[in-house]
Amino acid sequence: MAKLISQAVIKRMPRYYRYLGDLLDSGVERISSDALSVKMNVTASQIRQDLNNFGGFGQQGYGYNVKYLHDEIGKILGVDKSHKAIIIGAGNLGQAIANYGKFEKRGFVVVALFDVNLAMKDITVRGKPVLMMEQLEAFIEKNDIEIAVLTMPKERAKETCNRLINTKIKAIWNFAHIDLEVPNDIVVQNVHLSDSLMQLTYNMTQIDREKS
Repeated sequence: MAKLISQAVIKRMPRYYRYLGDLLDSGVERISSDALSVKMNVTASQIRQDLNNFGGFGQQGYGYNVKYLHDEIGKILGVDKSHKAIIIGAGNLGQAIANYGKFEKRGFVVVALFDVNLAMKDITVRGKPVLMMEQLEAFIEKNDIEIAVLTMPKERAKETCNRLINTKIKAIWNFAHIDLEVPNDIVVQNVHLSDSLMQLTYNMTQIDREKS
């Protein structure tokens, strides 16, 4: 049985990966947990505990080899290989995601977008075609698509999700304003941008209250 890792640890792993990538770009070859803790605003003890869930990776008196640790965390996060993805909803958000080139460096490769708007038919976004929804299932089957990104109104998200469940899709990245429920063999990540914005305004309000 695989070791159960807490969601709190999993949420920190992409931050480790990002910071280590920045260190690599700066030419840093090794770093201690103390130095990494300053950059990440996480205690050195927490960093060691987090990494020990996956094997540790450090050497006493040496610290961490930045490239090695970056590569190993990449393997843990699954970004060491490519994952084909489609975007369903070719509006502003869908096009913004398709145009974000850095996703490809993380192994996230968008191969097509889908929409119900006939005016979008056969246009391209960063070289990727916009197809119509009636082509969805056949395209997923033919192209071995693993990930579907939903950037559509919530009214259509549930129906679309039900269609995806009956395909080979392994994961759904859901930006529709609704929490989707899927079978255990499909991963879903519900992203609510408004929740993040409200957390921001809450913290702003708290600072204003402390000042008054």
